[in-house]
Amino acid sequence: MTATDSLNVWVVDDDQSVRWVLEKALRQADMQSRSFERAEHLLEAIEHETPDVLITDVRMPGMSGIALLERLHDASPQLPIIVITAHSDLENAVAAYKGGAFEYLPKPFDIDEAIELVSKAARKNGYTVGDSGSAQQQIPALIGQAPAMQEVFRSIGRLAASSMTVLITGESGTGKELVARALHEHSPRAAKPFVALNTSAIAAELLESELFGHEKGAFTGADSRRVGRFEQADGGTLFLDEIGDMSPALQTRLLRVLAESEFYRVGGQASIHVDVRVIAATNQDLARAVKESRFREDLYHRLNVIRINTPPLRQRRDDIPLLLNHYLAEAARELDTSAKSLDSEALELLQAYDWPGNVRQLVNATRRLTVTAPGGVITPADIPADLGGSISAHRAAQEWTRSLASWAETQLSDAARKPLLDIALPEFEKTLIQIALSQTKGHRQEAARLLGWGRNTLTRKMKALEMD
Repeated sequence: MTATDSLNVWVVDDDQSVRWVLEKALRQADMQSRSFERAEHLLEAIEHETPDVLITDVRMPGMSGIALLERLHDASPQLPIIVITAHSDLENAVAAYKGGAFEYLPKPFDIDEAIELVSKAARKNGYTVGDSGSAQQQIPALIGQAPAMQEVFRSIGRLAASSMTVLITGESGTGKELVARALHEHSPRAAKPFVALNTSAIAAELLESELFGHEKGAFTGADSRRVGRFEQADGGTLFLDEIGDMSPALQTRLLRVLAESEFYRVGGQASIHVDVRVIAATNQDLARAVKESRFREDLYHRLNVIRINTPPLRQRRDDIPLLLNHYLAEAARELDTSAKSLDSEALELLQAYDWPGNVRQLVNATRRLTVTAPGGVITPADIPADLGGSISAHRAAQEWTRSLASWAETQLSDAARKPLLDIALPEFEKTLIQIALSQTKGHRQEAARLLGWGRNTLTRKMKALEMD
């Protein structure tokens, strides 16, 4: 990062350690720094001097960071504000962006990333996202602290004042419809209908009528006029799930509606004009489908204006305890029984499980465990093998340690051996680094977090192990 000699950055956070770390990092980057414990103190100071960039916490005694955003949005609309918080959820993210935040940074954050954000904010001084105002209804099931989910929250926040077309990608069960609903609830169309349709769940010959409606007598069995999903969603949002399974003929009709905002009912003669925001979702690789001529390229580009990727659970394992506790409570309410908890070993097993069905599978698992676990606390013995139960997990652990013991014995039999740890540790670290990078698709900062290191430590290790 290029140092910015004259940059004046203010920090508001009730945590003295956070203020100290940021002040030290900012000064090392040749920036001036001034910190405040409370938002009220900053407001007094800003009457006499205005910083170039402001960093504020969300939850503080007295005035919150969101309330401070609203005050400063009116008084100093050109001031770029970076919001940091340990309470990272969708509501805070949306409220931050709608309040005019330049960026939203969940704790714990990487210091280098924070400094780079400050520089970026200074270069784009005056840039804000959204209008002032607080977040609307939170979507409680869309929860997570993992970096991959924070990026989803940021995307929803950035789009809060928009009606742009969005393509949501991700594996089955990752919550694509929840993201679509959140986009609708936090958009200017929130008061209008949200209509969802799984295009793969309806027979191809019926899907056209489902989307566009039909006139009486249009085909055998059409005894009356039917209003289609586009008309039902007029003024609001239409969510089309599994868009990759749509037939070529319907892709053409959908493209025309997106381009012209009008269509004909099946068997109809009069064109119908609608104002609908389309959010599409798929678990397929649409770019590959385009290359294989299974999906129209022009429709792909029309849908792919903004893309949001919903991460699988295996890439956000830190969120599994949050989700388990949330849905165990939900299952208890549904079944009218007391909520069950997980002991530490059971939680460890479930957190290590890969969850191929993602959040949808986890929700069903909490219902199943609520019914089948005999006590109030779920133990490893209660977890079935198909959920990574204790038997299979312990067997895998035993096999790993047996293999390690066998390797060590072989090394010790070599008279010219090197010290065991000198041989084992580099290979051990290299393997874990490779797995972490694979899980995060090469994202080093997230991989470092999985390993329990800082990003600089990971970079240094990779260089020492000649992995660059």
